[in-house]
Amino acid sequence: MNKVYIDYLTSLLSVSSWQIENCIELLAEGATVPFISRYRKEKTGALDEVQISEIKFNYLKFLDLDKRKQTILKSIEEQNKLTDSLKSAIESCVDSNYLEDLYLPYKPKRRTKATIAREKGLEPLAQDILKMNIDNCNSRAKSFINDRVESVEDALSGARDIIAESISESVEIRESLRTQYTKYAQIVSTTSRSLSDDQREGSKFANYFDFSGSISKLPSHRVLALLRGVNEGHLSIKLQVESSFSLNIIKKSLYGAIKPTYSCREQIDLAIEDAYKRLLHPSIENEVLKIVKENADLDSVKVFGENLSALLLAPPVGQKRVLAIDPGYRTGCKVVCLDAQGELLHNDTIYPHPPVNERVVAMKKISNLVESYKIEVIAIGDGTASRETEAFIKKIAFPKDIVVYSVSEDGASVYSASAVAREEFPNYDVTVRGAVSIGRRVMDPLAELVKIDPKSLGVGQYQHDIDQSLLKNMLDSTVEMCVNRVGVNLNTASKHLLSYVSGIGPSIAQNIVDYRTEKGPFKSRRELLKVKRLGDKVFEQSAGFLRIPDAKNPLDNTAVHPERYELVEKMANDSGMKITELINNNQLDKIINPKTYLSGDVGEHTISDIIQELSKPGRDPRRVAKVMEFSSEIFSIDDLKEGMVLPGIVTNITNFGAFVDIGIKQDGLIHISQMSDKFISSPSEIVKLQQHVMVKVVGIDVKRSRIQLSLKL
Repeated sequence: MNKVYIDYLTSLLSVSSWQIENCIELLAEGATVPFISRYRKEKTGALDEVQISEIKFNYLKFLDLDKRKQTILKSIEEQNKLTDSLKSAIESCVDSNYLEDLYLPYKPKRRTKATIAREKGLEPLAQDILKMNIDNCNSRAKSFINDRVESVEDALSGARDIIAESISESVEIRESLRTQYTKYAQIVSTTSRSLSDDQREGSKFANYFDFSGSISKLPSHRVLALLRGVNEGHLSIKLQVESSFSLNIIKKSLYGAIKPTYSCREQIDLAIEDAYKRLLHPSIENEVLKIVKENADLDSVKVFGENLSALLLAPPVGQKRVLAIDPGYRTGCKVVCLDAQGELLHNDTIYPHPPVNERVVAMKKISNLVESYKIEVIAIGDGTASRETEAFIKKIAFPKDIVVYSVSEDGASVYSASAVAREEFPNYDVTVRGAVSIGRRVMDPLAELVKIDPKSLGVGQYQHDIDQSLLKNMLDSTVEMCVNRVGVNLNTASKHLLSYVSGIGPSIAQNIVDYRTEKGPFKSRRELLKVKRLGDKVFEQSAGFLRIPDAKNPLDNTAVHPERYELVEKMANDSGMKITELINNNQLDKIINPKTYLSGDVGEHTISDIIQELSKPGRDPRRVAKVMEFSSEIFSIDDLKEGMVLPGIVTNITNFGAFVDIGIKQDGLIHISQMSDKFISSPSEIVKLQQHVMVKVVGIDVKRSRIQLSLKL
């Protein structure tokens, strides 16, 4: 990769150039972020997933930039205008806006005022005015009068058009103005003229009908809200800057060599004003709004990724026999029973709530199902009738303690109507599929949620306004990192879960499942090489993240990569122990001397990881699941009173605050200002997704179903 890019990333990420170079080399070879961060620490100097992801993001961006450079260089070369200095400037560019500035004078244009003036032969006059080659401006302009130029003013007007375009194409001027706008511009929003009185009355963008704010300080959620308002026809926005400051930037660039007494100075002043108002301001305004939008997208995508990671890594209850309930009133509560592997054993419907009110019948059904299927856990969806269903269940006297969990229903309806759900349960309707999803989520959130479009999980901000390609890449990489951080049971994982394992993808995941169906469970990791289209490269990338609990080689159920099995065998032989004696041995750091096993491609990071993994093999990074106990005093927004202190669980985090489920249909908002008495720049400094919190009710708007909460108790 271009050394300019390496130097740029070295400065941006504050790491050594060799780390960047090696990381990019691995990425270019097809290595994944999880594989590089886990198994190539010596190559990268132990860069973590976040750093490697940042390098990958910029690496792909620079590949696109290189393609654009080649197009530009070819275009300028075809015009016979490519100089060595221009070529060098283009090749060393790291910013797409600056690159387009360099190209602007050579970019094919539609017919402009300057084009028309050049066609009239006024280019020499414009050049002479700028070069101060004129003693008398009017006299020189008069010499250009002909059948196409009617007067002195016509000649000077055309010359000014050419000068204005030249000014608007100045790389130096555009860069200076872009910096000015980015730092000092105010974004101003007003009501769209096309908005009717009725639309204005009920608009959710009313707060922005008369709004202004510094563009450099505007948080990402406000940027996206403003742009959504524009897209939906409720708002008009523009950037305001001190125009005299902008004009001075241009004059400073041009007037260094122009005498105050120069006869054509007035013509240049007029051209500068025209260039700024007609060409530069609209162009720079659009560019800066685009930059601000891109930054807001990146900020929002980061928030989405952090939330999604927390959701996917939510604590599982593990392999338990689960009774799951999708609550409802009129249509009843759909009930399913799942075995410890999440397979559907039974489904039914109960009607414990109005209007049917078959509470006694429902109690008998639940009691019989719990006893018949040896249920250990009950999972209740957190949607309509959730609290009432939970209260109903807790009144049933079970023969043993049954743990009851409230489970988020976000995305369950999307899953139940998806092709994935139809493939899994072709003979059941959407209500059964939705209930199964709720039950499986409590068993293993990660394994179940990978089947659902992350945008349907309710953990982002303005996800439909963000660049969808950027969002998809972030979400896919987040899911991939979470799956590989936890590890996957090769013999029980669904194809959807397998598809996120490093290096595998949907096609090979299906081939693994097909092989497993035909040949039976995998007996070793090495057997993966018999799977169709799973070659050495895919094996290298994926094997360390796949687990086989009952494998002949116990290392197949650890995160030790097969490429290091010989090293572990040597460790065992040197210590006079069997491999099975090394596993779960918390004294390994005293038994094994890491320096003994250092070699060319095996450094201290690798040895340390192996010892740590052998000591606690297959350790799940997720916490233990905890039951959320909501207040028994509230069931709807009508039960709330200001000043109440209630338990809740964080369901979503944005840049402006966090949403908390307090056990009713509407989540409450803790605004960032209500999180701490100290200044914080992000809600994530205080709360995490799925965190259990105690909150105070500080505001209730029943009409708009809005609840304001505070952590300041």
